[in-house]
Order: sequence, then structure tokens, then C-alpha cells
Amino acid sequence: MTDTISVSQSVGAPAQQVWEMLSDLPRMGEWSPENRGGTWVKGATGPAVGARFKGANANDKKNWKTDAKVTTCVPGTAFAFDVSVAAFAVATWSYTIEATPSGCVVTETWTDKRGKLVKALGGPVSGVADREVHNRSGMETTLANLAAAAEATTT
Repeated sequence: MTDTISVSQSVGAPAQQVWEMLSDLPRMGEWSPENRGGTWVKGATGPAVGARFKGANANDKKNWKTDAKVTTCVPGTAFAFDVSVAAFAVATWSYTIEATPSGCVVTETWTDKRGKLVKALGGPVSGVADREVHNRSGMETTLANLAAAAEATTT
């Protein structure tokens, strides 16, 4: 199994606009086929290094919650967060955004942090047997949806 997957998408919108959309974690459910968004917690009101977020996820009839902590927050350029369930590390999700003459290219990266126990429990909890294939497909969908939304609102 691959420990890291990256998917890139050209977006016809400014890098700062795309970064603002990606770093607004409660809105992630607008683009992602699995994440349903969630809420900032522990006093956090938006993206900042150390900010915490409670994520909601669903796959068919399976639902689960995650905890996230922002690890990188560079407006217009980069955003990343670590995800855990209970005290168990699950993944790091990161986004890099490179400005281009016609907008930007956004790269979403998933780094698997699951140990053997979390990997074993992950399939039954999420309903996903092959997390690598599932995430790659979800990332492609997420970035395509994000691009469409960003381009629709670009003036």
C-alpha cells in the first residue's frame, strides 16, 4: 500500500481565493464525497496553526467523526492538518497552491498515518476496504468540485 497519494487540479481562480475555500474546513463537505464538513472546536474560529476541528464523515450508511489539528497555514500557498480518531493517528491532509497565469494549481496530498490496529478497524468503520483507491477517487472528485465552485465565483 502507498503511504502517500497526491492529486493535482488546475483551477481558473486566484490562489488566495482557492486557499480560503480549502482552509474553511466547515465547507469541505461542499466538495468532498466523504467529508461532510464539521466545526471548529476548543476556541478555534478559523484556520490557524494549532486550531482544532471536529470532522464529520460518511460513506453510504457508515458515519464517523474525526479530530483534526491544523499544522500548516500559509495564506494563498499551503494548508495542512493532522487527523486522528480518539488517540489514534489516521492521516495528514495537505494542500499546496501554486499561482499560474490563468489561476492556480492545487495539489491535495493524503499521507496515511494509521497503525495496524487503525487500518484493521478502518474498513468496518468506514465501509472502505481499499482506502488508497477510495481516497484517490475522492480527491479527484473533491478537487474537480472545488475548481468548479471557485471558477463559478471568480469575477
